[in-house]
Amino acid sequence: MAEPWQEFKYLDRAEILSYIFYPRRDTEDVPSVPNAEACFIPVDDNITISCRFYMGEPGYSNVLYFHGNGEIASDYDEIGAIFNGIGINLFVADYRGYGQSSGSPTLSSMIEDSHPIYQGFKVVLSEQGYTGKKFIMGRSLGSASAIELAYNYQDELSGLIIESGIANMFKLMSSVGFPISLLGIDDTKTPTGLELIQKIKIPTLILHGEYDQIVPVEEGKTNYENVAAKEKRLVIIPGVDHNTIFALGANQYLEALKKFVNV
Repeated sequence: MAEPWQEFKYLDRAEILSYIFYPRRDTEDVPSVPNAEACFIPVDDNITISCRFYMGEPGYSNVLYFHGNGEIASDYDEIGAIFNGIGINLFVADYRGYGQSSGSPTLSSMIEDSHPIYQGFKVVLSEQGYTGKKFIMGRSLGSASAIELAYNYQDELSGLIIESGIANMFKLMSSVGFPISLLGIDDTKTPTGLELIQKIKIPTLILHGEYDQIVPVEEGKTNYENVAAKEKRLVIIPGVDHNTIFALGANQYLEALKKFVNV
C-alpha cells in the first residue's frame, strides 16, 4: 500500500475537500462511442474505480490519464478518438465518488488508489494484447497521481506528461485564502509533489496554458525546472486558460503530445 503524501493528512478535512473535489456521477453503463469500453478496478474493500479505455491499435503508445477535479472519465468519449488519431490508446481513470466509482474522494485515497489503478491498467493492456510503450499523464489535480506513479515506476514507463499541473500545493492553496500554517502544515518544507518530481528521471512533457487562471503558468515552469529528467520539454500554449487549453490550443497540444509519445 502506498503511503499518502504527508501534508494530505492535514488537508483531508470536509471543508477543504469540498473545495478541491467536485464529483459527478455517470449513469451511462455503456460508452457512447464504439472505440471505448468501460473498465472497473478494485482499489480497496468494497471500493471500485470506474475507467474508460479508448482503443486505437495494439502497437500504439498507451497513456494512463488522471483527469481534473471537475471531470469524469466519460467526458472523454469524444476526445478519445482524437488521441487515437495521434497514436495513443487512452485509459482515463476516475476518482472515488466520480463517474460510477464507489466511495468518497480524499486526497490521501487519490494517491493510494493510483497504484492499484496502474496495476489494473497493465492487466487490461496485457489481456487485450496492447504492447506499446506506457506513459502516465495527469491534468490539473490529476498531476499529483501522475507524479506519484512516475516516481515509483520509472523502470516501467517511457515518460510522464503533466498538463496544467500543480507544482507547489502550499503556494497555490495560500493564494486562494487557505491558511496553510494554521492547518498544522509546515509550509517551510518542500511539498511532496515537488520533492518527488525532483527525483523523476524519465522523459517528461509539461503542457500549460499561458493564461491559466486556476493553476498559474508559473506552476508549469516550476515543474519543468525541478524535474530531474534530462529529456524534458515545456510547452506553454498561447492565448488559452485552464479550461480552454485543449479546445482552443488543440493543434499545438496534440503536436507536442504526438512527438513526445512517438519518439
